[in-house]
Amino acid sequence: MKIHILGVPMDLGAGRRGVDMGPSAIRIAGVADKLTHLGHTVVDEGDILIKAPEQLRIRNDRLRYLPEIVRACTLLAGKVEKVVTSGGFPLVLGGDHSIAIGTIAGVASHCRKQKKRLGVIWIDAHGDLNTSETTPSGNIHGMPMAISVGHGAIELTSVGGDFKKIDPKDVVLIGTRDLDEGERKFIRQSGINTFTMEEIDKHGMSAIMARALRKLRSCDYLHVSFDLDGVDPQVAPGVGTPVKGGLNYREAHLIMETLNESGKMTSLEIVEVNPILDNRNQSAEFAVELIQSGFGKKIL
Repeated sequence: MKIHILGVPMDLGAGRRGVDMGPSAIRIAGVADKLTHLGHTVVDEGDILIKAPEQLRIRNDRLRYLPEIVRACTLLAGKVEKVVTSGGFPLVLGGDHSIAIGTIAGVASHCRKQKKRLGVIWIDAHGDLNTSETTPSGNIHGMPMAISVGHGAIELTSVGGDFKKIDPKDVVLIGTRDLDEGERKFIRQSGINTFTMEEIDKHGMSAIMARALRKLRSCDYLHVSFDLDGVDPQVAPGVGTPVKGGLNYREAHLIMETLNESGKMTSLEIVEVNPILDNRNQSAEFAVELIQSGFGKKIL
């Protein structure tokens, strides 16, 4: 497989600084060499240049740093679409989760032109289903899933083209455990498939992944968006918005191993690695382990 690494060192969508260093931390943890060792061809496309918050003004407290996030996500969408169209595999390294607006838009634009169906597996402690009307913080990293299913500010929903990027029924949330009231209502009304930590506890990750893939069996492309805060902070302490009670080490790996075995994953992003909060790059190294499992590393 030809894997194209795209770095997006952005923390403008988050409420806490530091995740802009995530792409560097994951590279330092050896992601390219370890994928090459698995037999893949790796092309590092470098990073999208992002302005620092100190260079910008907040014009809307309910959509903080909107113009720069739109600019960055638009650039990312174009790069992702180019990789997918060429037959490559986009591996996007964040950065905060607002970058998913661009990643999904890029894959969706390709799918739309080819009349293909896109599915998304969203591994995250949060739903990221807020809009400017429901957001408690104004931070755009709490909005990318809502944006991708067509709800929110037009500047964001039109990134990569003015069309709904994905149908809610083709979305599966996994590991959810921290939702705002507006997000709970959104899930109930939209029909987004959601597997909370409670359901994972009851049924086990193997059964949950089997159900998730069944729900997306009609999709031609499958994008996986892995927010490292979906994992318990004891495993990955260096994340943007840690929440106790998340996926354990083996559950997280089983997700990626199952995706590899399915052969359906066509793009992947890893987001919210925050080296400032980390312990000797532990979380970035774990992120690289997960990427390896997704690309074929096996125990035996």
